[in-house]
Amino acid sequence: MSTRPVRIGIIGSGGIARAHASAYKQLPWVEIVAVADVVEGKAQQFIDSQNLTGAAAFTDHRKLLELDLDGVSVCTPNAAHCPTTVDALEAGKHVLVEKPLSVTLQEGIAMVQAAKRSGKILTVGFQPRYDPNMGIVKNIVQSGQLGKVYYVETGGGRRRGMPGGTFIRKELAGAGAMADIGCYSLDMALNALGYPKPLTVSAYTSNYFGTNPKYHPEAEAFNVEDFGVALVRLEGDITLHFKISWAMHMDSLGATMFLGSEGGLKVTPAGRGPWSGVWDGKVGSMTLYHDIMGHMTESPIPVKEHNINLFFEKVKDFAEAVRDGRPAPIPGEKILFNQAIIDAVQRSSALKREVEIEIPEF
Repeated sequence: MSTRPVRIGIIGSGGIARAHASAYKQLPWVEIVAVADVVEGKAQQFIDSQNLTGAAAFTDHRKLLELDLDGVSVCTPNAAHCPTTVDALEAGKHVLVEKPLSVTLQEGIAMVQAAKRSGKILTVGFQPRYDPNMGIVKNIVQSGQLGKVYYVETGGGRRRGMPGGTFIRKELAGAGAMADIGCYSLDMALNALGYPKPLTVSAYTSNYFGTNPKYHPEAEAFNVEDFGVALVRLEGDITLHFKISWAMHMDSLGATMFLGSEGGLKVTPAGRGPWSGVWDGKVGSMTLYHDIMGHMTESPIPVKEHNINLFFEKVKDFAEAVRDGRPAPIPGEKILFNQAIIDAVQRSSALKREVEIEIPEF
């Protein structure tokens, strides 16, 4: 193992970048070398506020990429994920890009292709993967206890949990609730299933809350979806019912369910209140169901209580992968399936019909 510090650059200096910097600073073998932000002076303000002594500030991320860096965290608005990631990979840097992977499927494909050409890591920031309960869910589904899994229902709904700023502008975010919090639900389901390829999507989206000044202070600028629902056909004759909302007149959109020929698994998210009820947090409960001789049996599965800082774990895993020469912890070519579904949701909703998904082989 090299004794040289892992040298990191951060592109974008908003709130999520602060979380990345905080995590890197807890790793004594990591050095944050530089920060880039397109807004004049913002990168230096970030460096000063985070006490990143000696770090260089840039307005052009391409200048940052000319430095001797091992990897970068891409913390820009969604619309800039693709160009900054591709530039970083082509400059020979490993990349941890925040979710969602990209704005469109074609952008995601370009990012994965750049990673393949460069031989560098492209990993995506899904911190719920580091909740040990997510591993339990995957193990149950993969173990065969449920038999043939034929239907999965996932997603969740915040009662009143709409963000603002760059999240609500399509030109910057690409999509709304489906990309912001829906990507976590998709990852939970697809990862448990072993990432079967999505084939078709029939979807509906709306934004009755975001565009109403009674419910959102930036209603005039709000042009993404705050609710979406989709029926997704997956390889292996699996149907995925995907639903998500930032706001609704309801307490919950229900649990995540895996229905199999020999059993069922219900998983609920932890937390209560207007911002809870989606899979960007912890697992609340897990229950196995079987119908034996006409009698339903319920078997609660103990939830692993933990105080793991999931965000720190994802950043550390990336940095360790760079240091140790490991593959991407959450590889971009898998998360491309998430992006393909989100992209198809937007297309299907606009066309008001089912659409097909085509993902190239890599």
